[in-house]
Amino acid sequence: MKGENSNPFSNLLNGQLHFFSVLSYFLLFCCGLSLGVLLSSHLNNFSLDLRITQLALTTRSAPPLAPPPPPPPQSFNPAAETSHAGHLGLTEFLKPPPVMHDMDDKELLWRASMAPRIPQYPFDRVPKVAFLFLTKGPVLLAPLWEKFFKGSEGMYSIYVHSNPSFNLSEPKGSVFYGRRIPSKEVEWGKVNMIEAERRLLANALLDFSNQRFVLLSESCIPLFNFSTVYSYLINATQSFVESYDLASSVGRGRYSRRMSPQVTLDQWRKGAQWFEMDRELAMEVVSDQIYFPVFHKYCKGACYADEHYLPTFVTIKFGEKNSNRTLTWVDWSKGGPHPAKFSSTDVTIAFLERLRSRSHCQYNGNTTNLCHLFARKFSPDALYRLLEFAPKVMHFHQ
Repeated sequence: MKGENSNPFSNLLNGQLHFFSVLSYFLLFCCGLSLGVLLSSHLNNFSLDLRITQLALTTRSAPPLAPPPPPPPQSFNPAAETSHAGHLGLTEFLKPPPVMHDMDDKELLWRASMAPRIPQYPFDRVPKVAFLFLTKGPVLLAPLWEKFFKGSEGMYSIYVHSNPSFNLSEPKGSVFYGRRIPSKEVEWGKVNMIEAERRLLANALLDFSNQRFVLLSESCIPLFNFSTVYSYLINATQSFVESYDLASSVGRGRYSRRMSPQVTLDQWRKGAQWFEMDRELAMEVVSDQIYFPVFHKYCKGACYADEHYLPTFVTIKFGEKNSNRTLTWVDWSKGGPHPAKFSSTDVTIAFLERLRSRSHCQYNGNTTNLCHLFARKFSPDALYRLLEFAPKVMHFHQ
């Protein structure tokens, strides 16, 4: 008796049913897997969107954040600056600024008051004499000074303080060309004349090579040639600021008791304003914050600050370094508030020779008859005769 499995048709049918059953399970598995992947991806995106939404809501509701603190200030690094701007050597540092600059008086005096503490110079230099001309307009006797300076380049500096309203220019070939400094109005006998003198000194101090400083006017003349004047000044051991005590109405009578205690009556001095001083004293004058303010406040009217400030200041502070005399000769023999003037008819060889050796004085501890290097007041019409006699008397260069 045959079994049921022996039927070929039945076996084929069973095989097909088994195959479709396996295929169904496989398809069902693939569908489930795909659905799982899609569902997982959807949940991840939903979670990310939820976090973004929460973050946005939190940001809107939270107070605004404070701005970040500013970066710390950068410290100045000279090496770094030099690497970008080029090498800054001693030569550039020593170069004085242009004579016509944009510093105001406060800035100028502050810069001029700086001094190295080491006395030895780390470079070769030729000490120069600074000639400071305090004028109303042009230097009236400029051709005579041109002959005086000729051949001495590099041994002198020139600075001119004229009235700010004067705007004519000197010829380009002149030693005075481009030597006017920023100036302000000056009135005879007023404190602003001292301010002009300090302004001249401060500008000259910006040149480290300037060692001696001479104040002159447009009516001044030199009595000797440049080499004699230069040697006399550079080798001098003292400054030349005239200072004396005058017990009269034009001396002590000009003192104001409101100047005490900085300036007392027994310290009050008188003298010519035409000075010559060394670099150390020049720096003290432009740096004075004690005595000049007192003169500025109380020396008014008939006080004539130009005749009293420097003599008083120098006597109080630096009397032992001062000769108490001026190097500029002037004739007061005619009396009055102004000295005598000299015109063409007054200028002779004998007159000039007399001015060059008319008295005796102390120079570096010794007695000499070379007491005045300059003279005033000479009018412009005396220029021709001065130019004629200068080579014979003063031994100027031809």
